[in-house]
Amino acid sequence: MIKLNPYLSFRDTARQAMEYYQQVFGGTLTLSTFGDFGNPAPGLADLVMHSQLETDRGLTLMAADTPSEMDLTIGNNVTVSLSGDDADVLRGYWDKLTDGGTVTVALEKQMWGDEFGMCVDRFGIGWLVNISQPA
Repeated sequence: MIKLNPYLSFRDTARQAMEYYQQVFGGTLTLSTFGDFGNPAPGLADLVMHSQLETDRGLTLMAADTPSEMDLTIGNNVTVSLSGDDADVLRGYWDKLTDGGTVTVALEKQMWGDEFGMCVDRFGIGWLVNISQPA
Protein backbone atom coordinates (compact mmCIF):
# COMPACT_ATOMS: atom_id res chain seq x y z
CA MET A 1 0.00 0.00 0.00
CA ILE A 2 1.17 3.53 -0.77
CA LYS A 3 -0.28 6.81 0.56
CA LEU A 4 -0.10 10.27 -0.95
CA ASN A 5 -0.87 13.10 1.47
CA PRO A 6 0.04 16.68 2.38
CA TYR A 7 2.81 17.33 4.91
CA LEU A 8 2.67 20.69 6.69
CA SER A 9 5.61 22.52 8.25
CA PHE A 10 5.28 24.93 11.15
CA ARG A 11 7.54 27.05 13.33
CA ASP A 12 6.88 25.83 16.90
CA THR A 13 3.10 25.38 16.48
CA ALA A 14 2.71 21.92 14.90
CA ARG A 15 1.21 20.43 18.09
CA GLN A 16 -1.45 23.15 18.38
CA ALA A 17 -2.23 23.02 14.66
CA MET A 18 -2.59 19.24 14.59
CA GLU A 19 -4.76 19.23 17.72
CA TYR A 20 -6.96 21.81 15.98
CA TYR A 21 -7.14 19.71 12.79
CA GLN A 22 -8.08 16.70 14.93
CA GLN A 23 -11.01 18.73 16.31
CA VAL A 24 -11.99 19.68 12.76
CA PHE A 25 -11.67 16.25 11.10
CA GLY A 26 -11.79 13.81 14.03
CA GLY A 27 -9.60 10.74 13.99
CA THR A 28 -6.48 9.55 15.77
CA LEU A 29 -3.50 11.85 16.24
CA THR A 30 0.01 10.58 16.97
CA LEU A 31 2.85 12.96 17.88
CA SER A 32 6.59 12.32 18.24
CA THR A 33 8.94 15.01 19.52
CA PHE A 34 12.61 15.57 18.74
CA GLY A 35 13.24 14.55 22.35
CA ASP A 36 11.51 11.22 21.74
CA PHE A 37 14.21 10.52 19.14
CA GLY A 38 17.10 11.50 21.40
CA ASN A 39 17.55 15.21 20.72
CA PRO A 40 17.32 16.88 24.15
CA ALA A 41 18.51 20.30 22.89
CA PRO A 42 16.84 23.16 24.75
CA GLY A 43 13.96 24.54 22.73
CA LEU A 44 13.96 21.53 20.41
CA ALA A 45 13.20 18.51 22.60
CA ASP A 46 9.49 19.34 22.96
CA LEU A 47 8.91 20.35 19.35
CA VAL A 48 7.13 17.95 17.00
CA MET A 49 9.47 15.94 14.78
CA HIS A 50 6.53 14.12 13.16
CA SER A 51 2.78 13.97 13.65
CA GLN A 52 0.09 12.10 11.80
CA LEU A 53 -3.67 12.45 11.86
CA GLU A 54 -5.65 9.48 10.48
CA THR A 55 -9.41 9.97 10.18
CA ASP A 56 -12.24 7.46 9.99
CA ARG A 57 -12.98 8.73 6.47
CA GLY A 58 -9.51 7.83 5.19
CA LEU A 59 -7.90 11.28 5.37
CA THR A 60 -4.25 11.52 6.36
CA LEU A 61 -2.51 14.74 7.36
CA MET A 62 1.08 14.96 8.59
CA ALA A 63 3.03 17.84 10.12
CA ALA A 64 6.21 18.79 11.94
CA ASP A 65 7.95 21.77 13.50
CA THR A 66 10.86 23.21 11.53
CA PRO A 67 13.87 23.92 13.77
CA SER A 68 14.85 27.59 13.89
CA GLU A 69 18.15 27.00 12.07
CA MET A 70 16.24 25.75 9.01
CA ASP A 71 14.40 27.97 6.52
CA LEU A 72 10.62 28.08 6.67
CA THR A 73 8.66 30.31 4.33
CA ILE A 74 4.96 30.55 5.05
CA GLY A 75 3.19 29.83 1.79
CA ASN A 76 5.85 27.29 0.78
CA ASN A 77 5.42 25.17 3.90
CA VAL A 78 3.45 22.33 2.33
CA THR A 79 5.14 19.28 0.81
CA VAL A 80 3.72 16.05 -0.55
CA SER A 81 4.42 12.81 1.28
CA LEU A 82 4.64 9.40 -0.35
CA SER A 83 4.78 6.58 2.17
CA GLY A 84 4.23 2.87 2.24
CA ASP A 85 5.86 -0.53 2.20
CA ASP A 86 6.25 -1.17 -1.56
CA ALA A 87 9.95 -0.32 -1.66
CA ASP A 88 10.48 -0.94 -5.38
CA VAL A 89 7.59 1.29 -6.44
CA LEU A 90 8.55 4.06 -3.99
CA ARG A 91 12.21 3.97 -5.09
CA GLY A 92 10.99 4.24 -8.69
CA TYR A 93 8.94 7.31 -7.80
CA TRP A 94 11.97 8.74 -5.98
CA ASP A 95 14.20 8.25 -9.03
CA LYS A 96 11.70 10.01 -11.29
CA LEU A 97 11.02 12.87 -8.85
CA THR A 98 14.72 13.57 -8.36
CA ASP A 99 15.49 13.52 -12.11
CA GLY A 100 16.10 17.20 -12.84
CA GLY A 101 15.32 18.07 -9.22
CA THR A 102 17.35 18.53 -6.04
CA VAL A 103 17.89 15.94 -3.32
CA THR A 104 17.80 17.66 0.08
CA VAL A 105 17.99 14.48 2.21
CA ALA A 106 19.30 11.29 0.60
CA LEU A 107 16.91 8.32 0.52
CA GLU A 108 18.50 6.10 3.16
CA LYS A 109 17.80 4.34 6.45
CA GLN A 110 16.92 6.75 9.27
CA MET A 111 17.00 6.57 13.07
CA TRP A 112 13.34 5.45 13.21
CA GLY A 113 14.19 2.43 11.04
CA ASP A 114 12.57 3.37 7.73
CA GLU A 115 14.21 4.58 4.55
CA PHE A 116 13.45 8.28 4.09
CA GLY A 117 14.42 11.02 1.68
CA MET A 118 13.47 14.57 0.76
CA CYS A 119 13.69 16.29 -2.59
CA VAL A 120 12.41 19.21 -4.61
CA ASP A 121 11.28 18.23 -8.09
CA ARG A 122 12.10 20.14 -11.27
CA PHE A 123 8.92 22.21 -10.79
CA GLY A 124 9.82 23.36 -7.27
CA ILE A 125 7.47 20.99 -5.40
CA GLY A 126 8.83 19.44 -2.20
CA TRP A 127 8.46 15.68 -1.74
CA LEU A 128 9.01 13.33 1.21
CA VAL A 129 9.41 9.61 0.54
CA ASN A 130 9.22 7.13 3.43
CA ILE A 131 9.64 3.38 2.85
CA SER A 132 8.33 1.47 5.87
CA GLN A 133 10.43 -1.45 7.05
CA PRO A 134 8.89 -4.75 8.11
CA ALA A 135 8.10 -4.87 11.84
